[in-house]
Amino acid sequence: MFTAIAPRYDLLNHLLSLNVDRSWRRTAVRRLGWERRPEGAYLDLCAGTLDLAATLARARGFRGTVIGADFVVPMLARGKGKAARTRAVGADALRLPFADARFDGAMVAFGVRNLADLDAGLGEAHRVLRPGARFVVLEFATPRFAPLRALYLFYFRRVLPAIGRAVSKHRDAYTYLPESVLDFPDPDALAGRLERAGFSGVGYELLTAGICAVHHATR
Repeated sequence: MFTAIAPRYDLLNHLLSLNVDRSWRRTAVRRLGWERRPEGAYLDLCAGTLDLAATLARARGFRGTVIGADFVVPMLARGKGKAARTRAVGADALRLPFADARFDGAMVAFGVRNLADLDAGLGEAHRVLRPGARFVVLEFATPRFAPLRALYLFYFRRVLPAIGRAVSKHRDAYTYLPESVLDFPDPDALAGRLERAGFSGVGYELLTAGICAVHHATR
């Protein structure tokens, strides 16, 4: 599915979020705390077209390397050349080909809800981080304010799939998106899963009236 939508993936991300997804990624990078090790090695997990990796790589003062890992290689190929200091690696998030304590920080944007085993994926992220390193998870959520929630769900279930199908030419991908978000643990539950994976100092903040949440935790 992700291979099929790769050519229009970035366009639809920006279009369907009214370009707000760019600010969400900048927030995730700020929560990473990369300034402590600006020359370090960082992981963008479920990296897709490397938008998040490029956001970190372009940050003023960053001198390190960002490895974008994803098993959908055509998505990684679409991100080639977005930013210097990024490197793409075809890899399964449930069995990462990296040594223990390899990275100074890790982040993932809109990817953990696609994992076949969420807890295994969080455990792998924990394994490859150095002690004291930050892990940041950017993921969709559902607004808690009832009127906004109703409007959001109408957009998510009716409008978004129609636009997605028209632009991507894929029948199912943008039906899967709202279904996967609504089936995913809410921010409190995800925080609990991060703690059970071994992370400490787990917290999160809601963005754009609760449409998105950014979790941050320490290895």
